[in-house]
Amino acid sequence: MSHLSTLQQLDSKHFIHPFTDHNALASAKTRIISRAQGIYIFEQNDQPILDAMSGLWCCNLGYGRTEIADAVSAQLNQLAFYNSFFQCTTEPAVLLSKRLSDLAPAHINTVFYTNSGSEANDTMIRFSHRYWDLKNKPNKKIIISRKNGYHGSTIAGASLGGMSFMHQQFKGLDYIHHIDQPYWFGEGGDLTPEAFGLKIAQQLEQKILELGVDNVAAFVAEPIQGAGGVIIPPATYWPEIQRICDNYDILLVADEVICGFGRLGTAFASQYFNIKPDFICFAKAVTNGYQPLGGVLISDRVSDVVKAAGDDFAHGFTYSGHPASCAAALATLDILEKEQIIERVKNDTAPYFNKRWQQLAEHPLVGEARSIGMLGAIELVQNKTTNARFPDEQAAGPVCRDKCVEVGLIMRAVGETMVVAPPLVISHQEIDDLFNKAWQALDLTAQQLKE
Repeated sequence: MSHLSTLQQLDSKHFIHPFTDHNALASAKTRIISRAQGIYIFEQNDQPILDAMSGLWCCNLGYGRTEIADAVSAQLNQLAFYNSFFQCTTEPAVLLSKRLSDLAPAHINTVFYTNSGSEANDTMIRFSHRYWDLKNKPNKKIIISRKNGYHGSTIAGASLGGMSFMHQQFKGLDYIHHIDQPYWFGEGGDLTPEAFGLKIAQQLEQKILELGVDNVAAFVAEPIQGAGGVIIPPATYWPEIQRICDNYDILLVADEVICGFGRLGTAFASQYFNIKPDFICFAKAVTNGYQPLGGVLISDRVSDVVKAAGDDFAHGFTYSGHPASCAAALATLDILEKEQIIERVKNDTAPYFNKRWQQLAEHPLVGEARSIGMLGAIELVQNKTTNARFPDEQAAGPVCRDKCVEVGLIMRAVGETMVVAPPLVISHQEIDDLFNKAWQALDLTAQQLKE
C-alpha cells in the first residue's frame, strides 16, 4: 500500500472532518495537501492547484510567507505562552491591540481576543448583554441576525447563523431571531436592486417593533455574506440598516471574519460601506491563517461602559491574546503595510479581477456573475432567460466544484452558486489563469450535465 493510500485509510478511520458526509468521503478518498507556495496548493502528486478560496477565506497573503513563520518561531523560542488573566499580558498582545485599533474605524479603540470567529461572535453576545445590563436595560437580550448568514459553528455562532441545514441538527438559542437576506438574484423578484435592498433592510425595523424595542440588544450581519454565497447587498441596504439601528438604539455588529484585512480594498468592509458598527468580529486573515486567532473590536461607546463597571467581566479563554498568534498577526499586518496590499487591491487587482470575473456571465451555464473587491460568485442556471435552476437530482454545483479540481482550481460550491475569494496578492496573469480554468470547468460541467 502506498503512503498516500495509508494516509487516506487512517484519515477515514480516525478523523471526523468539519461539514462532511463521511460515507461520501470514504468512497471518494481524502485529497491530502502536501505543500503550498504563492497562490497554489499541491497534492502529494505535486500537481499545482490554484487556490481561489485563500485556504478558507484566510490566506490573503498567499502561502510561503517566511516572515510570518519566522515571527512565530522567534516568539515561541522567547515566550511560548502566558495567559492574559490575573493582571498579566505579553508584549505581542499589547502591540497588536494598538495596531488593530489604528486600522479600525476611529470610534473603535479596544479589542478582546478569541481563538476563532465562532468564539468572536459568542463574545459579542456576552458584551452586548453585559453592556445593556450596565445601562439598566436588562431585558435587552434579543439578537437579530439573517437567514443564510454564517457566524460560526459553536452553539451561539450557529444560532446566530441562519442556515437551516445546521439548525436541523441542534437546538438554537431562543433569544436569536432572523430576518431575510439581501439576495437580489435569488429572492428579489420583480423589484429593482435598490427597491429590494430597502425592503429587506426595513424588515429589521419591523422585527424590532414586533419583538419590542426594549427587548432587542443588537443586529449582527456580515457586510458581504461569504459562506451563504457571496451575497452582495444592494447599495440601499446598509445605509438603511444603519439608520434603523441609530433610530432605535440597537447595537450594530459587523461580522468581518471574511471581509476584514483588505478583501474589499479597505482595512474593514465597515469602512467600505461607511457604517459605524459597535462591534467588529474578526479572525482568519488577521494571521494569514498561520496561527489561530480571532477577536472582537469594540466601540468606545461599549468598552467605556464595561471598563467602568467596577467588577470582573466574567468571560475569557485560556489562549486569549496568545503571544505566538499575536506575533503572527503583527507580521501579517507588517506585510500588508510594507507591500501596500490593501491599496493595490483597491486600485489595481480588484478592478482587474472584477473585469475578468464579469466575463463569466457570458457562459451558457451562468445566470449572474457578481463580484466586489476580491470576492466573486457565479449563479449556475439551466436556462439563462428565466434563470431556472437545474433539478435537484441534477445539481450543477457539486459537478462544477469537482470539474474545477480536475482543471487545477479550488472554487467553492454553495448550492448552485460557485464562489471565490482569491489571495489578495494574486497577479493579473494569475487572475487570467483563474478565469481560464473557471471557464474550462464550466464547459466540462455543461458537458457532463448534458450527458
